[in-house]
Amino acid sequence: MKLLYSNDAPRSYPQSWYAATAQPLAPFPALDTPIRADLCVIGGGFTGLSAALHAAEAGLTVALLDAQRVGFGASGRNGGQLGSGQRPYQDDLEKWLGPDEARALWFLAEDAKTLVQDLCARHDIDCDLKPGVAWIGCSTSDSDHLHHYADHLHDRYGYDQIEPLSPEACARICPSPAYHGGILDHGAAHLHPLKLALGLARAARDAGVAIYEGTEAMSLTPGSPAVVKTPKGQVTADHVILAGNGYLTGLHREPARRVMPINNFIAVTEPLGDAAAQVLTRDIAVADSKFVVNYFRLTPDMRLLFGGGESYGYTFPVDIAAKVRKPMAQIFPHLAKTRIDYAWGGTLGITMKRAPFLSRLGPNILTAGGYSGHGVGTATHAGQLMALALTGQAAGFDTMARMPAPPFPGGPALRTPLLTLAMTWFSLRDRLGI
Repeated sequence: MKLLYSNDAPRSYPQSWYAATAQPLAPFPALDTPIRADLCVIGGGFTGLSAALHAAEAGLTVALLDAQRVGFGASGRNGGQLGSGQRPYQDDLEKWLGPDEARALWFLAEDAKTLVQDLCARHDIDCDLKPGVAWIGCSTSDSDHLHHYADHLHDRYGYDQIEPLSPEACARICPSPAYHGGILDHGAAHLHPLKLALGLARAARDAGVAIYEGTEAMSLTPGSPAVVKTPKGQVTADHVILAGNGYLTGLHREPARRVMPINNFIAVTEPLGDAAAQVLTRDIAVADSKFVVNYFRLTPDMRLLFGGGESYGYTFPVDIAAKVRKPMAQIFPHLAKTRIDYAWGGTLGITMKRAPFLSRLGPNILTAGGYSGHGVGTATHAGQLMALALTGQAAGFDTMARMPAPPFPGGPALRTPLLTLAMTWFSLRDRLGI
């Protein structure tokens, strides 16, 4: 069984609020013949689309393969939060890599946010991009930690876009009894991720990228050139980029050892009308401090879009709405019986240390993935950095590749049960407030 096909109809987007509110592109054809290209990109999410677009703009001939549809995976299903920094905290990066490398990674992350904004402006991508993401503590100690972290970012990196939120200020923005204060990052943003993915695909197509949907990469034969075989054709290419993230299995051993697929779930309520002010009083997104993070925002039509809950393995739960309703009702008890109009699951890639995995798998094979829930900016940026590396400008890629992404213990056979055991423990800590 493959995650690519285990939960969704072939070449169809999930029945999400995103799919219901985005203008789809006409389907791209499947590859049914041998072709030649300078670059073959495998995966049509943020990483692959950005890599293909930037490589084509640099003058390369590019073929992009997606087993389903562009934006089908995590890129078209996620919470839509364009966060600051890397996924690990900066003080952790300082311990792992030293202050100079951590500083370089911070400013690369700032570049990632700017890149998304610039791509939207340059290619006329209307994806409801709005400023503001709050990180909110589920305990006083969590809130205090966020305040100290904001001070650290200001003192060490000169980042002055964060507004501290006292418990009272937090309650004025998000009147939930579950929260105790936090920080509001005005330099972060939120957006409609499927609209962004489709906009990138349109831009890549217009730049000359040959996009093939319904075309799974069945095997990769390294070499100069490399050969990617598909069910009815093949791509012979001077360079290959593996951008399948959580769906990337079987093509190369290293990503499979270091990037673990997990499932996350989102529900969208009926329009709340005036009652939306009991959820959020400002047009921002929120992520909380639980290990299994709850994240949410209001849609333009005043629905609550709420993400919560995870699972491990190949299949989604039968009743996704019920799975998400449980944490949603813990945060907003008054919504316990509110109608849910959309509910869907998605597969993302995580790493052991929650740092992304960027690597040279061979002289002409690059990969990026494992964004661990921080992929809107990082994935888009990773695609650009890989395209730059192909043209001899590898400094940014090499810096990102130095973040630690050790292999999961136990190999492919044991990593899922071991992760399930660990995540059960962290979920228990969340419930106990430890």
